[in-house]
Amino acid sequence: MRILSLARAGLGLFLAGSLTCAGLSAAAAPAPIVVVPGAEHYAAAPSPFPSGVMIAVLSGDPKMAGAPYTIRIKLPDGARIPVHTHGETENVTVITGTFLVAIGKTFDASKLKALPAGAYVSIPPSLAHYAMAKGATIVDVSGLGPESTNFLK
Repeated sequence: MRILSLARAGLGLFLAGSLTCAGLSAAAAPAPIVVVPGAEHYAAAPSPFPSGVMIAVLSGDPKMAGAPYTIRIKLPDGARIPVHTHGETENVTVITGTFLVAIGKTFDASKLKALPAGAYVSIPPSLAHYAMAKGATIVDVSGLGPESTNFLK
């Protein structure tokens, strides 16, 4: 079903572009969001994220129920994201660096698997997982709001 919905979205973008090119009004069509590297607006990540972790909202509103969002997270070398779960599916794309991830309710560095730049992972809701940066690392995280991260103790 996701492939079908992506195909429909692509078709909608194509049709909107075709209508505009044909001189018809596309006033109802949303404007694209373009974020080039360096134009992000980062803020320090809240506790219990480690010091130096920065977050920027690229699109959408992570607090809005049912709305898609994408955030970018910058992690310094060695930064650990504690064991946590999410209320909705979390989709992660590694932009730069190496993102080390594992599933489990206890942080165990020996279980971490390396995801290099270009890797993608989709984590189902309520699945306990954790992560760590190897080198300066940037990841994009997307999903449907409201974004909820529940850190386990």
